[in-house]
Amino acid sequence: MKVYISADMEGIAGVSHWDDVTFDSPTYEPSREELMREVVAACEGAIAAGAMELIVKDAHDTARNLLADRLPEPAQLIRGWSGHPYSMVQELDASFDALVCIGYHSPAGSGAHPLAHTLTTDIRQLRLNGQVLSEFHLVALTAATEGVPVVFVAGDAALCRLVQTYEARIFTVATSAGAGESTVSIHPDRVVQQIRLAVEEAVSQAHRMPIHDVSGPFVLEVDYKHPPDAYRNSFYPGAVLQSEVTVVVETQTWFDVLRSLQFIS
Repeated sequence: MKVYISADMEGIAGVSHWDDVTFDSPTYEPSREELMREVVAACEGAIAAGAMELIVKDAHDTARNLLADRLPEPAQLIRGWSGHPYSMVQELDASFDALVCIGYHSPAGSGAHPLAHTLTTDIRQLRLNGQVLSEFHLVALTAATEGVPVVFVAGDAALCRLVQTYEARIFTVATSAGAGESTVSIHPDRVVQQIRLAVEEAVSQAHRMPIHDVSGPFVLEVDYKHPPDAYRNSFYPGAVLQSEVTVVVETQTWFDVLRSLQFIS
């Protein structure tokens, strides 16, 4: 069995401020340690379920947060950004049996977590065919195009509710809940324990998980916080400046949605 683990950081236990997830800030190292613990727990759960191959993608900010020597064998670590449109699930393909997401968070425009965003803090909201997109949705739809099911997601409580709306059979662990600019976090030790147990169960049931249809056409709408960003990005081929802050791209394939986001997000 082959399992892919994508690891973000804003949705881990204990995070409440951008300093917590920004390299070289005073509170970064404790958060980095928690990220390592949650990712290792996911790896251990996958291995316990029979995974013989593990790919872990460091998918936060610089993508140089995870430490390779802390991961259990046989995990391999992808650090840095290649520039490929698959981004947070770089190298994911049909050979994988399951996708696991750690540290994911609520989307841009949400008040459910103080660090809610989608791809960049310059975006006010991202929508696909009228539905709000989170980074979870981006990787889930990408996985679906490869025939790989998302089986587990850990992140803030509101994001976990969105995951359940997308697919009720995905296992989730809520690490915290947002309240204004604060978070109420589950104890990190309990989160780690829950992740390990839930990932083991989720991966063992991967063969039962459905694959969502990802057929076009697609209408991608990007609302920016700053009008100049919308104006500049409207010159992407096929993009239309719908309002002072909104750019729209229409396409037939999911890969073209991802390709456009490489340039207009």
